[in-house]
Amino acid sequence: MMFMDYVWLVPLIPVLCFVIVGFLGNKMGPKAAEGGFLVIIGTAASFVLSLLVTLEYVGFIGDGNLYPNAVENHIDWFKIGIYQLTFGYYIDILSCLMMLFASFISTMIFTYSLGYMHDQGPRQRRYFAEVALFLTGMLGLAVSSNLLEMFIFWEIMGLCSYLLIGFWSFNHPEGDDKADNAASAAKKAFLVTRLGDVCLMGGLFVLFFAMGGHLEYNVVFNADNLAAAYENNSEMLTLASLLIFGGVIGKSAQFPLLDWLPDAMAGPTTVSALIHAATMVKAGVYLVARCFPLFALDANVMLFVAVIGGFTAFFAASMAMNNMNIKKVLAYSTLSQLGYMFLSLGAGGYMMACSIAVTGGQIVIEEPELFAVGCLGYAAGCLHMVNHAFFKALLFLCSGSVIHANGTEDMRLMGGLHKKMPKTSITMLIGTMSIAGFPFFAGFFSKDLVLDVVFEVFEESCGTEEMIFIALWILGIVTAFMTAFYMFRMWFMTFMGEYRGHHCHGESPKSMTVPLMILSIFAFGAGFALLLGWDGVFTFMGSEHSEGQILQWIVGGWDRPNVGVHWLEELFTNWKTYVTIVLVFVAVAIAYLMYVKKSINPGKFSKDGQSVLYRTISNRYYFPELYNQFSWKLGYDVARGVEFIDRQIIDGSVNGLSNAVVGSGDLMSKAQDGNLHTYASVVLGGVVVLFVAALALFYYGGVF
Repeated sequence: MMFMDYVWLVPLIPVLCFVIVGFLGNKMGPKAAEGGFLVIIGTAASFVLSLLVTLEYVGFIGDGNLYPNAVENHIDWFKIGIYQLTFGYYIDILSCLMMLFASFISTMIFTYSLGYMHDQGPRQRRYFAEVALFLTGMLGLAVSSNLLEMFIFWEIMGLCSYLLIGFWSFNHPEGDDKADNAASAAKKAFLVTRLGDVCLMGGLFVLFFAMGGHLEYNVVFNADNLAAAYENNSEMLTLASLLIFGGVIGKSAQFPLLDWLPDAMAGPTTVSALIHAATMVKAGVYLVARCFPLFALDANVMLFVAVIGGFTAFFAASMAMNNMNIKKVLAYSTLSQLGYMFLSLGAGGYMMACSIAVTGGQIVIEEPELFAVGCLGYAAGCLHMVNHAFFKALLFLCSGSVIHANGTEDMRLMGGLHKKMPKTSITMLIGTMSIAGFPFFAGFFSKDLVLDVVFEVFEESCGTEEMIFIALWILGIVTAFMTAFYMFRMWFMTFMGEYRGHHCHGESPKSMTVPLMILSIFAFGAGFALLLGWDGVFTFMGSEHSEGQILQWIVGGWDRPNVGVHWLEELFTNWKTYVTIVLVFVAVAIAYLMYVKKSINPGKFSKDGQSVLYRTISNRYYFPELYNQFSWKLGYDVARGVEFIDRQIIDGSVNGLSNAVVGSGDLMSKAQDGNLHTYASVVLGGVVVLFVAALALFYYGGVF
């Protein structure tokens, strides 16, 4: 191994940047104190090392051999009784993917930040230190060798998200109201995601017990260990899986813990891009993909994942239909696209669970065809995760460019910006076409593959499950229609028509536009990985071929002939592909007629904003009020109960004991009056008491 031995440097470099910029940045001179260039160089170094590790893992460099299994190395961390906890790295193709796109996109975002945050002065040092630590959390999570180590980095991201969402909680450039919103949004994100984190922690405890005191990936995902645990206590593994997914729901903002993410737009736009594209919410998708061997043992767990994902995709898309805040439209689209990812993973995992059986301490694939569909669902979810990272980073950074030039997030105060900001306009159009699913753009390939997998599961299912998956497929294609509509509505309102704002500063500086151009290339072309053999990137190897691993994902398919032709034929001979293409074009046409030609009046459908449906969607289905009621009715009462226990029982016991000691001391102190006769009387009394006690002891002891 050449570079694999140094993979631990991938998360270490950003954390060193955090320490240097955060604690020593003010000693580097007035310019260097900003810390941006150091963080960018460090992030780029992590990307280069991630790329080299990936190339070595897949066999393009080094000895030229493909690693047949994950590469794992660890050190002993500490020991608790008979349990030994470790700390190390675990590299497979999923880890490589996460390292690559997280470090690359973060490099683009940090470079963009040089222009976007240039007016923050000394506060830039704090910003760059925090984003460096944020990236450390994501990269550390990607390379962790066990679930406990992963949980530590998971929590680092949670802390950094709180700090960065609330970055403008003091001295916001737009006034105190915005500062209060930032502070509230940061607290809301922290508290809501903590609900999920408590579930995740509980799931890890249950899994730790079920797996005999182990959380290492190479032990937990071992086929023999999983089969033994499943046969002995399948209910415990199911509970662990559901609790772990509860943590995913909180971190990736799925229903019902989804309302914190739109409010998180109170932070800088670059932070929004980090949270939505490169870190944070992608951690939940990664965790489901990482725990796939565990989840795929139970069809009901994977069905639950698919239902949550499919419903969230539709539910969140509906809230973007009439929103006028450019960043919140993108926030709702993130919720929706994450739902697509979980829908694909859940559908694929459901097929896997239906195709395997646990008998005699072995996991046996009984129906290889169904298992192949499951593998494709896994690959589709991961492909959409990567594609979404590129086009969502591009879209958020484009929105930041627009906000930077116009000083507002309200699309009603924009319009006609194509001539004023052509680079931003064109790159944002590429991102919009990608997320909308235009043919040959990145989002087209992964979105259609996700929907194909769900429909395939519907065809292979029966009974209640059949109805569930056809409903999820219908929700998926309706979501595709809504996505195309609200994204082009956003682009038309921003860049077409007449300018409705007060003043536009023109195109953003090169430090902001160059990252947009680079990301736009990937937002267009990343989906072609499917034509180059992405369906073979994650290939199943049975336990008999992989030293006891149930799901060992390796790179494959690169040397297969006509892979691209196969997928082109599959896409364009499939009637479902044309359904989604037609829906996309119809949605774009409606948005054009409404917001460019003005031949259709949007107010006619909403009764000028007075319809019940319009008000319900505008108020986010009253989720903020529901959260507040839940907090007051349940949270406040629980807090009062905890306060009573703390003040009256715990503090009362401690205070009562201390008062008793102090009172006894005061009483005894009265005997210390400095009078010799008093002391002599006390001594004499003590001697008499001891003498009487001795006589009683001798008497009852039979001495006399």
